Amino acid sequence: MSKRFGGLNLDHELTERWLRWTLLAWAVIAGWYLWSRWGYIQALALGDTDDNMRLMQVRGLLAGQGWYDLRQYRLAPPAGLDIHWSRLVDLPIAALILLFKPFVGTAMAERLACGIAPLLPLAVTMAALGATARRLIAPMAWPLAIVILMGCTATMLMFMPMRIDHHGWQLAFLSLTVMGLADPRRARGGLTVGLSSAASLTIGLEMLPYCAMAGAIVALRWVWDGAEVRRMQAYALSLAGGSSLGFVIFASNANYALRCDALTPVWLSVMVVAGALLFGISLLNPDGRIARLGLAVVAGGIVAGGFAAVFPQCLGRPEGVSPELAEVWLNNVREARPIYKHSFAMGFPIAVLPIIGVIGAGVAAWRARSADQLVAWVAIGLFTAFAAAMLLWQIRAGPAAQLLAAPGATALAWIVVPWFLNHKWMPVRILGSVAAFLLVSGLFAGFVVKYVKVDPPSKTRSAVNRANARCAGAAGMAMLDRALPPSTLFTHVDLGPRLIVMTHHKGIAGPYHRNGQAILDVHHAFTGPTDAFRGIAKRYGAQYLLVCPNMAETTIYRSRSPKGFYAQLAAGGAPSWLEPIALPKGAPYRLWRIRYDR
Repeated sequence: MSKRFGGLNLDHELTERWLRWTLLAWAVIAGWYLWSRWGYIQALALGDTDDNMRLMQVRGLLAGQGWYDLRQYRLAPPAGLDIHWSRLVDLPIAALILLFKPFVGTAMAERLACGIAPLLPLAVTMAALGATARRLIAPMAWPLAIVILMGCTATMLMFMPMRIDHHGWQLAFLSLTVMGLADPRRARGGLTVGLSSAASLTIGLEMLPYCAMAGAIVALRWVWDGAEVRRMQAYALSLAGGSSLGFVIFASNANYALRCDALTPVWLSVMVVAGALLFGISLLNPDGRIARLGLAVVAGGIVAGGFAAVFPQCLGRPEGVSPELAEVWLNNVREARPIYKHSFAMGFPIAVLPIIGVIGAGVAAWRARSADQLVAWVAIGLFTAFAAAMLLWQIRAGPAAQLLAAPGATALAWIVVPWFLNHKWMPVRILGSVAAFLLVSGLFAGFVVKYVKVDPPSKTRSAVNRANARCAGAAGMAMLDRALPPSTLFTHVDLGPRLIVMTHHKGIAGPYHRNGQAILDVHHAFTGPTDAFRGIAKRYGAQYLLVCPNMAETTIYRSRSPKGFYAQLAAGGAPSWLEPIALPKGAPYRLWRIRYDR
């Protein structure tokens, strides 16, 4: 007998109109986030350097900068910095600004756009995850999947208001990839996987390992079952065609070079050749598995061997940075460190859910009712295990690992929680079901971190966090904007993007690997001898020196060069050619005019 509520047939609503209810749930969640983070929106609190640079990229587009020109001319003047992104993620932000601007003005339109834009890929992710849960678990399992997604702390941070960089959209396309792998309609599933992979690669290469794994899964399904040929054909054509279209429409002028860090001719050729080979062997489609496996191995060998032979420069780190830049800067980026080098409070909640997701996918595969379900759960389990292993390389894999774990955790909760709910003893039904859900959803990790103080932050770390927040804050930046006419300020690498967003000043560098010389120049200036600073600053036309005492970057200066220029500044030993500029009491900065005539 179907359940009814207020005249609604709940079974019908939740199974047949699930997408409508998912979008309604998204609207409620989005409204809550906008309300709870309204203070951040009003302050334009873009917490990450990439979020700040994304807004500058959108501003440039709306101000008439060329579609294919992604240089940032307010850093490293006069030539500017080469940014390796694409315009794809700029579009919804720019559209929202143009929508709101006639009603609230440019400044508020930017704030509203930065608040709303990250929530758009959340809607895609919720719908894709709901579809996966319906296909693989039960038609009414999608609300449980969304609840578990809300508990994926690392994943959800990528969708928060003001998180306008590309990670949210890449996670959305990853969720569509999983949805496509779970699709019983083969051609549609292959098309979904191919197009979502192509869109993700158009944005950036962060999800390249997952895209490659998705392609391998599609090929192996065909190897196992020749009837999967339609899925592989649709995937091959959409991957090659979608990547080509993404390159033509969105690749910047700089990305036409043979670089390894974006969808350049290097990776475009890989996608086109891979798609062509997969489609070609699908036309042969021999009856035997051994024959199909042989064709797949040959195709894979051609792609891998050709890549190594034609693009040997891309066999190492895709960033292609010098050893000095890696040591001075890239190896010190926190998100590029493995999970075991982070605090327990950060690492434990991220690691728990992927483990649960792998277990859940394994249990669901064991209980699968059809071959399609079995293959899909095996694929999701492999995806989740791979992402969990990636955490041992870089913690930045955390959001993807948690997202991929959500289907497995949902399947486990769908099995375990009803067992407790149906128990004959009421205490077991109530307490057991709550405890089981907290356990299999990974939500218990938050309680563990809150009440088990394994590694409380040190006084030094607290001071660094405080300095990072104050120097990037709206109040401090407004102070700098008022203190000087438009000028070029020589300052820290990580402060550059925030400086150009919040003030009318120019900076020197930002944390973007293609601009290694500018980053090295800043580090050399601060860690080298005092006499060398002015020569470096003069090359960029810097008129002022701005420092943020105790900012995270300054700890690197002092540790690498205890007697260098910054260490002397911190000890109060400013040279005579630096003229102090008075700032209001309590200012988080120190500011000097650089005198070149002394």
